[in-house]
Amino acid sequence: MAGKRRSYDAEIRAGAVRIVTETGKSAAEVARDLGVQPSTLQNWVHRARARADAEAAGGLSEVRT
Repeated sequence: MAGKRRSYDAEIRAGAVRIVTETGKSAAEVARDLGVQPSTLQNWVHRARARADAEAAGGLSEVRT
């Protein structure tokens, strides 16, 4: 039987991504330190980098109303 799915608020996700991108630590290391699944943190980092690339290119990364 699968475990219970955890949800993380935007502040937690952003902080974890910031640790990976600013410190140079691996996503696996940061995930272990924070108690997050490594694949989950890798997804967050990938999305953040894609969003940053889109913004740098002048495109819209997300529309919020």
